[in-house]
Amino acid sequence: MRGNKHMGRFEPIREAVYVAPQPASSDARAGAMDIVYIEGLTGQTVIGIDKSELHDPQTVRLSLAIGVPSIRACTTDRIEDTVNYAAVREAIHSLLATHGLQLLEALAERIAQLVIADFGAHWVRVVLAKPAKFDDVDAVGVVIERGRVVEDRGGGGPISLAWIGRGYVAG
Repeated sequence: MRGNKHMGRFEPIREAVYVAPQPASSDARAGAMDIVYIEGLTGQTVIGIDKSELHDPQTVRLSLAIGVPSIRACTTDRIEDTVNYAAVREAIHSLLATHGLQLLEALAERIAQLVIADFGAHWVRVVLAKPAKFDDVDAVGVVIERGRVVEDRGGGGPISLAWIGRGYVAG
């Protein structure tokens, strides 16, 4: 497939390794970050800034890496204890049908925020591409990483967990 030829260069799963911060406690799993991923999801959406793109849906391809602290399902074997990628897939298809955005960057941000807010992700990497934008290019797109912002219960205001994605280094 022409569209998949070079997408692997930017894929968050195959060519990247997540290195979790080391926990301060003696429990080695305390700082563990597990990743649930969806790779190569395709859908149809209206997106773009050119007049030719604003009426007819076009194909977009997306991959997600969804970071959550130590997935309980590893020991419980229950879908309720993990990120349900079928539900994430369904939510993304619904978003693709209704978003009303023009830029891939804005759509990637909306996807990241949806995964954080609705599926409990602490960190997410979104790879979003238009595989057929130009005849002489396999794909154009954007890669973003976002972390959950949590309230500091000590009264110091919000803190960012953006550091979670820092250890996710391309190989």
